[in-house]
Amino acid sequence: MDDAVLAQLIDALPAGTVLTEPDLTESYRDDWTRSPAAGRPAAVVRAGSAADVQTAVRWAAEHRVPVVPRGAGSGLAGGVTAVEGCLVVSTERMTAIEVDPVQRIAVAGAGALNVAVKEAAAVHGLWYPPDPGSFRISSVGGNVATNAGGICCVKYGVTTDYVLGLDVVLPDGRLVTLGGTTVKDVAGLPLLKLFVGSEGTLGVVTRVVLRLLPAQPPAATVVAWFDTPQQAGAAVAAMGARVRPAMLELMDRATVNAVEDFRPLGLDRTAGALLVGQSDAPGAARAEEVEVMAACCREAGAREVLSTDDPAEGDMFLEARRAAGPALDALGAFMAEDVCVPVHLVPDVLDRIAELARRHGVDVPVFAHAGDGNLHPAIRYEPGDPDSVRRAEAAFADIMREAIACGGTITGEHGVGRTKRAALPEQLGPDVLELNRRVRAALDPLGIMNPGALC
Repeated sequence: MDDAVLAQLIDALPAGTVLTEPDLTESYRDDWTRSPAAGRPAAVVRAGSAADVQTAVRWAAEHRVPVVPRGAGSGLAGGVTAVEGCLVVSTERMTAIEVDPVQRIAVAGAGALNVAVKEAAAVHGLWYPPDPGSFRISSVGGNVATNAGGICCVKYGVTTDYVLGLDVVLPDGRLVTLGGTTVKDVAGLPLLKLFVGSEGTLGVVTRVVLRLLPAQPPAATVVAWFDTPQQAGAAVAAMGARVRPAMLELMDRATVNAVEDFRPLGLDRTAGALLVGQSDAPGAARAEEVEVMAACCREAGAREVLSTDDPAEGDMFLEARRAAGPALDALGAFMAEDVCVPVHLVPDVLDRIAELARRHGVDVPVFAHAGDGNLHPAIRYEPGDPDSVRRAEAAFADIMREAIACGGTITGEHGVGRTKRAALPEQLGPDVLELNRRVRAALDPLGIMNPGALC
């Protein structure tokens, strides 16, 4: 890029906002996918305000420079993978949070971490439910970009269910406010929902208004060990018509062992699968839900079932589940699946995943938000071995096809990004894919926003 053109951007923003040295921009090239195809940014703008974002995007539009919006970089689908010569616009410095306990809302900068919003809400006896596995390191702007879910979404919903308003810088640099602070708002087309899950392809989110709930009551926990993941899946399917757990999580044997190696917690390494459920129902209903969940586990063939009202014990199993991703990452590279299938088909899809792993000769540990059918097969491979990469990619594609075939989706919460883009036409079909692309082109006629991501 011409130095004089880049100098215009540097001069237009506060000192220190723009990074251009390769050793400083290197960490902004990718997310957790660690893609070998990640390009080198021409510059990184560490925006401190919406005005900074506007300045950066207007400059990019004028000079036809691709823009890659970036939150905390914790994604698992290549949604913020840099393209060569792009401008990365990072909102990591925009971290202000204000809580209004009367309206039960939080107004947060896009760079505020999910955990920080939770902590700010808790001071007022309130709770922000969306809790992706990366909640301690992911930003709310990034959560909005992918419509992130998490462990509690089986009962409490995903990010879009809590977004009341957004400030967004459009691809031409205009700043618009969508929604507001009220729960009800039907003025105009529902553009707010359009931007949630748009993965930075329609604009850069700078501020988020979030709905809060009263603090979650202490939960009772059910833990069941099974000989096979399929048995655990059958228990999940049986629960679907009888209870609505606050969380229902699954880990297979390979995942349990990875967690024990990573953070010893005394989990049973010999079991084929671990299922952890919680109920936060009020009063006597909590014990009733726990008993129903335990009964479903026993009927599905669980070899051991226990329940506890001790929050510390319940939190231990919850932390074990949250450690699954980091634990598997510590073992080496893996391709992160995010398929979501009808809950009653979870045991069948687990069977198919095991069959596909055998067919392609790959190891595929599985952990899952089982209660809503969101499965995370982790396809392990050796990055330096072309045959290993080929077999992993084939398994990755086949698992997504399996999800589509049973009426599910290629992504429940991680987003399409770049890693799943090739599979999107098969799920959407030509007409819906065209609609997606026409909406994107209407808002970004220059095609500068996050090229190569989503659709």
